[in-house]
Amino acid sequence: MEEGVRIMLFLNIAQGSLEESRYYLILANDLGYGDTSKLLLDLEEVSKLLDSYINAIEKHR
Repeated sequence: MEEGVRIMLFLNIAQGSLEESRYYLILANDLGYGDTSKLLLDLEEVSKLLDSYINAIEKHR
């Protein structure tokens, strides 16, 4: 498998994990386990970085 394909596969899995984390943070907040707003803001920042990295790789392919 080509290196670029492996990287994109890894990043796609990372995006899925990020969205799963977002779901559980929202659920934890809804169930009253604590305030997850700071974690959700951090997660959003990571999401933007990941999206930018994926876009940069796709642009140079």
